[in-house]
Amino acid sequence: MRLSGRFRSALIIGLQGIRARKMRTFLSMISLFLGVLAVVTVQAAAETARTLQLADIELHSGKDGTRMMYVPPFGSANDIVIDTIKGQPGTAATYSLPVTIGEPKVRPINPGGSPLDHPERYGGYGPGTRYEVQCDESGACRPVPVDESGGAPPGAAIEMQLTAMVNDIRQFRPFRSVSGQWLDFGGKPSYSPRIVVNKAAAAGFNRYTIPAEMRFEGAIANPTPRIIGVIDDGNEQPMAYARADEIDNWMAKAEPAAAVTKGNDPKSRMVIGNGPGLQIMLSPTAGETESLLIRKLAGAGVPREALQVQVNDARKSIEQSLAILNWIFLGMAALVLLIGVAGILNVGLATVGERVEEFALRRAVGTPRALLAGIVLAETLITGLLTAGAAIAAAAAGIDVAGRILGGRVPQLLEMTFPWQAGVAGVIAGLVAGLLGGSIPAVRAARIPIATVMRA
Repeated sequence: MRLSGRFRSALIIGLQGIRARKMRTFLSMISLFLGVLAVVTVQAAAETARTLQLADIELHSGKDGTRMMYVPPFGSANDIVIDTIKGQPGTAATYSLPVTIGEPKVRPINPGGSPLDHPERYGGYGPGTRYEVQCDESGACRPVPVDESGGAPPGAAIEMQLTAMVNDIRQFRPFRSVSGQWLDFGGKPSYSPRIVVNKAAAAGFNRYTIPAEMRFEGAIANPTPRIIGVIDDGNEQPMAYARADEIDNWMAKAEPAAAVTKGNDPKSRMVIGNGPGLQIMLSPTAGETESLLIRKLAGAGVPREALQVQVNDARKSIEQSLAILNWIFLGMAALVLLIGVAGILNVGLATVGERVEEFALRRAVGTPRALLAGIVLAETLITGLLTAGAAIAAAAAGIDVAGRILGGRVPQLLEMTFPWQAGVAGVIAGLVAGLLGGSIPAVRAARIPIATVMRA
């Protein structure tokens, strides 16, 4: 790449000035280093926090823009939903129920479906004691130890939450495959339910010898499940996923729900249901299916006020909160950067004062004022870039060390790399600091009169 004559001259003379005054350049870099490092660290921390916060948000809440609606088990509502959306793109429906896999008539290893490694977080077993939340008449709630001395004996069984699906839920919640395969929603349902478990449940099955017998409330018999795959759903509780029709094969038919009215106000109707309702997820492009479904359900007697559609915007909300915090900390880092700018300014003014005769002589031999200003700016900009490089290297090393130290507690940090946005922010901060710190010295150098060399 060819450079213009003046730009090339300013760059070469600026590098010569830096080499001639190494100690002064080093002092300028020290005063600027902390400011640039603050900017790089804040940006890197913001990107890291954003990645950690948003890493599993789609796994838990679904993609932004997903339209969600809960349909209560009112009359034939569940059948209507399944017949309407089954096989339709951009649609899915789920219901959840607790299941236990393992020996019958025993207390599970993780009562309540709590995490196997940290049961106390979800009210499971702590150091020999399980707690449940009890509330008194005033509404005050507190954990109370559960007396299980007369309960079932402990055994080889794992309790988990089963999500039964109509259509593939991964179009809304993109689970990460770990091993095996995902469910095939084509073909006829199997009488031996195929299930996919998450990593937390898979760890339990690897750790303990668990018989293949599944039990859940409302089942007419205990089916024998087949685990065909393992996925990462971002949940530390044991979870399982299955086709709804394969679970329904073993489910007793529930009594239909009814709508009841409080008092004489028809708007106060509540749906009293038996069995699980369906959580429906619709993509923004499935508007016709959504309208058809609502009309069918309303025609079947489901109260219209019970069919409320909500749009998922969890990712957008988190990003807005993180952006506000990012700007606040960037403002604080900018104040630290101004200290470095002041350091460059002081060093630059002192350097120009020492080089008055040099600049006056250059003016006397025909050097333009713009080139003199460019020489001073080139020195400060190069100093800013060198400082930015040192700050970026220090921040990258810090993130690597933090990932190794904290990776055991936060596994996502092991996969974190230095964000390129932080590197760009560091380069921009270095250039801005060099420009601001060198502007006044550059103007002063350009205004040195030729007569100065004659007085010298």
